[in-house]
Amino acid sequence: MILMGLGANLPGGFDTVPEALEAALLALEARGVAIERRSGWYESAPVPASDQPWYVNGVARVTTSLDAASLLRLLHEIEESLGRVRSIPNAPRTLDLDLLDFNGEQSAGWPVLPHPRMHQRRFVLVPLAEIAPSWRHPVLGQSAASLLHSTDPAQIIRPLSGAYGTVRDLP
Repeated sequence: MILMGLGANLPGGFDTVPEALEAALLALEARGVAIERRSGWYESAPVPASDQPWYVNGVARVTTSLDAASLLRLLHEIEESLGRVRSIPNAPRTLDLDLLDFNGEQSAGWPVLPHPRMHQRRFVLVPLAEIAPSWRHPVLGQSAASLLHSTDPAQIIRPLSGAYGTVRDLP
C-alpha cells in the first residue's frame, strides 16, 4: 500500500486551501499516479504550536509504476509547480506532499521510509485510519488507530465540514 499525506495552510494561487490540495491530487493523476482512495479534509493546529494559520490535511492511497524515490521527486515537483517555496522548517506553506509508506519498505536513506514522524502526528493518523484501517506501521507493527492513542491529545484536529470533507473511493 502506497500512502501519501497532503497538507497546506496557505491557499497559494487558489481561493482556498482545500482547492490547492484538490489541485495537487489532479496533478498527480495527470502524471500517472492513480488515486485509489482519499480521506476527507481535516483542520489541524500547527505542529509545533505557533501563531500561523491552521492546516488542512488529508491522506491518499495511490498506485503508481514509479519507485519510492521517483514518486517523492514527483511530489516535490508538484509542490513547486503549485507554488511551494521551501524556506525554514515548519514555515507556513502552500502545499506539503509527504510519502508516508511505500508498500512497507524501510529505508534510512533517501527517501526515509516509512515517514519518520508520521506515528507522532494526529493530522496524519486520523485521516490514515479513515481510509486504511487495516494498515500497519512497517516498523512499529501497530495500526493507525493504535498509534493514535499514544499521540499527544493536545494536537487538535477536526473534520473540515462542507463539500471537501468526505471520504472518497475513486475508480
